Amino acid sequence: MPSTTHHNRRRDTPPPRTGSSETETLRGFLDYLRTSIAAKVDGAPEPRVRTAAVPSGTNLLGLLNHLTFVERSIFLGDDVTDWQATFHAAPADSVAEVVARYRDAVKRANDVLDGCTDLGAPVPRPRPDRPAPSVRWALTHMIEETGRHAGHADILRELIDGTTGR
Repeated sequence: MPSTTHHNRRRDTPPPRTGSSETETLRGFLDYLRTSIAAKVDGAPEPRVRTAAVPSGTNLLGLLNHLTFVERSIFLGDDVTDWQATFHAAPADSVAEVVARYRDAVKRANDVLDGCTDLGAPVPRPRPDRPAPSVRWALTHMIEETGRHAGHADILRELIDGTTGR
């Protein structure tokens, strides 16, 4: 358990200043959350970053691994057959590798989003035979999913080494 007298405080980053359009607002908040959770995991110490801190088995590295799969599923159309398994990084995966894979998935998702001008249109899929959610739904879902797990990550990181802040 980290000491209660010493905390590693990060500067809190305020919510983003976005443009006034719905697209700019949704993407601005999603990118804000993406940056926050990647920073929470980046630099977290082994082996505690992958050690369950709660009875459900949730661990910090697993959260980011899971979000990588969600990004790739929602925006890139990847199939995921076992969502529960995505909550655990492979034992050989380093923190840096999981963070890099997440950032790559986010970059690739943003490349897809850059070509989307209509929030009501379906997210483009490499396989058009599979139904896709609207861009609006996908962005809103990713804000909810990333925000939920960013909150978990805040608590888990503080339990690991006392680091707080966004």
